[in-house]
Amino acid sequence: MAGVQTAVALREQGFSGAVTLLGAEPHQPYDRPPLSKAVLLGKADGSAFDVDFEALGVTLQVGREVTGVRPGDHALDTAEGAVPYDVLVVATGAEPIRLPGADAVPGVHVLRTLDDAERLRTVLSGQRDVVVVGAGWIGAEFATAAREAGCRVTVVEAAERPLVGALPAEVAAPMTAWYADAGVQLRTRARVERVEPGAVVLDDGTRLPAEAVVVGIGARPATRWLDGSGIDLGDHGEVVADASLRTSVPDVYAVGDCSSFPSRRYAERLMVHHWDNALQGPRTVAANIIGETPAVYDPVPYFWSEQFGRFVQYAGHHGAADATVWRGDPAGAAWSVCWLREGALVAVLAVGKPRDLAQGRKLIEAGTPLDPDRLADPARPLKSALAS
Repeated sequence: MAGVQTAVALREQGFSGAVTLLGAEPHQPYDRPPLSKAVLLGKADGSAFDVDFEALGVTLQVGREVTGVRPGDHALDTAEGAVPYDVLVVATGAEPIRLPGADAVPGVHVLRTLDDAERLRTVLSGQRDVVVVGAGWIGAEFATAAREAGCRVTVVEAAERPLVGALPAEVAAPMTAWYADAGVQLRTRARVERVEPGAVVLDDGTRLPAEAVVVGIGARPATRWLDGSGIDLGDHGEVVADASLRTSVPDVYAVGDCSSFPSRRYAERLMVHHWDNALQGPRTVAANIIGETPAVYDPVPYFWSEQFGRFVQYAGHHGAADATVWRGDPAGAAWSVCWLREGALVAVLAVGKPRDLAQGRKLIEAGTPLDPDRLADPARPLKSALAS
């Protein structure tokens, strides 16, 4: 998404120079969210972007992996030879974290690429015993698809609850019941000791039958190819970009899952591994490549997840919030949670309430104070909670 949208944004904003888009995978560039939904369940054969690269004057080279960059020479290294550049945009995304020692075991999978989804589609069609390691967003989405396909599913999570790194305990706790409601066995505080052919062995000796194992324990920026380049990387291996998405070396930008950026809105550096970030960031990159006045990237982060029959949306960043307001009963089908800082909305989670999300996103952007009592009334539109 980030690479394709950068090429598209450059043309939309009037860039007339040569644009080359390099991708390591052999496929036409494609959208990733459908991989854990329609593609995985065989409802779609792929999710290629509807972009006419030839008409845009963009040179697309798929199946060409970049192995290094030499900023001093303004050149990329590939197995097929060097590729010169005037300006480079790093948009290599993220790669799944692997389960130590499990890669050599047959039947162990991750879900990140189109090839991953196609392999797992065969697994689901066999209605097998599946163990999912990790109760994060991708683990829940895969478990949802596996149950829809008729598989028997167990989700193993080392922490005490799902989404431990994404949401506060009191917000994620109601989501625990979603697993049982969907017929999924959720085992928390359970660590994987080892994976064997046909089984996952937990650290307490429990053996879980597993004709397939899907690992969803997180992702890391795909930046190892930048080692030795002089481009600054952060604590998580991400490219450290400035507010204009420039890196530490001249003529190199970074955008999407592979990078972090400073947010004035939230007064901290953010690393956002979500689709909307890869859609919005390229517009800032293109503007800075073309224009003389620096454009600043400071979005309200947004993502969504479809799991266990629920549409979950989140906008903002709740890390620095000083108050939490619930709208509705989390045991019900539709509810939301709002986070405030000094009376202003900084984040909203909406379950089955897209209107709350849409209105909340605008209120976060505006930064206007809200009345907590009016905000807590789920019968009121969220935008009606403006403080008087």
